[in-house]
Amino acid sequence: MNQPSSPFSKQQLLPQEEKLEVLKQKGELFIGMPREGQLQERRICLTPDAVNALSAQGHKVLIEAGAGENASFTDLEYSKAGASITRDTKKVFGCPIILKVEPPTLAEIEMINPQSILISALQIKMQHKAFFESLAKKRITAIAFEYIRDEEGKYPAVRALSEIAGISSVLIAAEIMAAKEGNGLMFGNISGVPPVEVVILGAGTAGEFAARSALGLGANVKVFDNSLTKLRNIQRNLNQTLYTSTLQPKNLLKSLKRCDVAIAAVRGKDRAPVLVSQTMVEQMKKGAVVIDVSIDMGGCFETSEVTTHDKPTYERCGVIHYAVPNIPARYPKTSSISISNMFTPYLMQLGEDGGLENSLRFDKGLRNGLYMYHGILTNRTVGEWFGMNFSDINFLIF
Repeated sequence: MNQPSSPFSKQQLLPQEEKLEVLKQKGELFIGMPREGQLQERRICLTPDAVNALSAQGHKVLIEAGAGENASFTDLEYSKAGASITRDTKKVFGCPIILKVEPPTLAEIEMINPQSILISALQIKMQHKAFFESLAKKRITAIAFEYIRDEEGKYPAVRALSEIAGISSVLIAAEIMAAKEGNGLMFGNISGVPPVEVVILGAGTAGEFAARSALGLGANVKVFDNSLTKLRNIQRNLNQTLYTSTLQPKNLLKSLKRCDVAIAAVRGKDRAPVLVSQTMVEQMKKGAVVIDVSIDMGGCFETSEVTTHDKPTYERCGVIHYAVPNIPARYPKTSSISISNMFTPYLMQLGEDGGLENSLRFDKGLRNGLYMYHGILTNRTVGEWFGMNFSDINFLIF
């Protein structure tokens, strides 16, 4: 006699894990934005429009007087947008959430209250062990915005700033060529005049936007990258056929000998690869311009040395080098708007979720930016780099 078939599948009859509902409850954020202390840093994390959007949701923003001046945002604009303005730096750093572009100094960390939340850049290559030890001592939860991923797995902050750096590199090259020490050439594809020759190392975001700008100004552009996928993508994204090549020394040297501008935008894991030796630079045209966008990771030219916005260029082997590590800060208003566009939705979501704890549970991309959780280091790269103990965030939150 046949047994009646069960209405449940074999899988459904097995013991199942219980899923507890995590209730979301809206929370009020109290955000502090101190004035950036670094000499070269002129950007700010939130524009007055962003502050207005946060204030409309019931969140409070306390800004140090003059914090937006260098990005052409006045205290009056922030005040009208709903922010409170103070000259007391300690009061700003005393807020539960601190928002900064540059990572705080050790002196600034001393002003932060225990158990606070810090959202800023990390700039791991420029950090030291004492920085993380100071955060741990105060049991601070810290998020590096350059490590935050979006729903596609991309890094929105890195992409936004790379777009600015790529376009800037071409504009800066044009300025240098027109300056007294420059070669006197002009972008523009003037009738009867040979176009400016541009070589771009790297077909990532910065390389793509540098190529887009150079082509728009009428230059001849050659792009080098070892990723064929990136080279295909740059041709598709620019919607035109341009010279692309893998990084073969013979082809690269041939192009460098002829070029008027060379832009390096290749990033490695620990440091940027040195793709152009001093011997290759010596064979470039006299008066040619090198813009090393990758200098913040060591630079792609062997002859590159870090410079500042105050003294951005130097000459080596007859070639003018520009190697400022913080190129987007040259255009502080554009950069600030770009950073603010990325920050605002995350902060709004933090309020909707009822605070950072819940947001970290729901948002895997935000969790990727976390490197310190209540004073416990959660980033493997930082742990291995500085020889510090670290814990998996998934074991700490759930």
